[in-house]
Formats: sequence, C-alpha cells, structure tokens
Amino acid sequence: PFATLDATGQAELVRTGDAMPEDLVGAAIDRITQLDGDLHAVIAERYDDALTDARSGLPDGPFRGVPILVKDLGAGQVDGMPHHLGNRALRDAGYTQRGDSFLIQRLRQAGFVILGKTNTPELGFSNTTEPTILPATCNPWDVTRSPSGSSGGSAAAVASGMVPVATASDGGGSIRTPAAVTGLFGLK
Repeated sequence: PFATLDATGQAELVRTGDAMPEDLVGAAIDRITQLDGDLHAVIAERYDDALTDARSGLPDGPFRGVPILVKDLGAGQVDGMPHHLGNRALRDAGYTQRGDSFLIQRLRQAGFVILGKTNTPELGFSNTTEPTILPATCNPWDVTRSPSGSSGGSAAAVASGMVPVATASDGGGSIRTPAAVTGLFGLK
C-alpha cells in the first residue's frame, strides 16, 4: 500500500501514527530488492544503516521517515558511500565520500531516510543512463527502453514505486527528459 503514496502521503502516515518510519523504509527496501534486478536503478545501498536511522529518532521534519534515493552525481554525496559519478577511475580507486553534502544534510533535517544511490551515465554526459561500468538502467514501463538520462536511475526508481521520491540534477534536460519518458513530474 505504501508504494501508491507520494512522499507527502507517506509522511502523513508517520505524522498520524498510522505507520512507523521503519515500516516505510522496510517496504521500500523490499520493493527495491524485488524490482531492481530488472531495472538497474540502484547502484549502492545502505539498507542496514537506513533501518537504524528509521528506528533511532529522526528529526521531526516534514518528511519524517520517508525513504529516498539519491543520484550518484552532483550534490548526492552521502558520508561513507561510494561517489563514482559513473566513472571507472573513481570506482576503481574505491572513492568513498567523507561527510554529507549540503543537500544530504538538508534532506536528513527534513526527516528523509536515505536508502542508497541511483545510476547515472559517466559524469552525466549522456541522455541515457548507460554507464560503461554498470548495467544500463531500464525504463520500468518497458525494460527494452531507456528511462533517458542523466537522472534515469532516479526516474526508474520513482516510476516503478521503489521510493516515492529521489534526487536528480539537470544542466540540459537531465531531470525533464527522464521524467517525461517515465511518466513523472520532475522539479528542476
């Protein structure tokens, strides 16, 4: 039932006591586990940490307990997680982010629970989410098609119902195009 609700609907369940943050997070993890083998949207996970976060007293922000995924590009820098930007050299070097970016700090303050990171083409330089170091992300409406890019991993995750919201970035259509081809509304 949570998969049919947007972020405000899920936050309302927590606010009214009809769901606990760990219920929302656990259900999102289950959906990712069931769906991502076909979609290749999620490239790095922090499920155990996310469940710990959900149980440990989140900030009382407007999105308290709502699960979110973040794009592995731009401001999606999560402390202790890989930050590869779809780049082979960063992946091979095992680059891991130290400290949260300002965006991630603000998402946490708002009460979001970060589950992991989404796929992106190398440095965001493609309008399809087909990095050379990972499998291409597929459109959840037709897995023979692309969800576009560069925010295609985030778009596929939201359109498939894995999470109600995910971060994206857009310098030349990287939010707008994936939103259009996956049936979403994207904010630039």
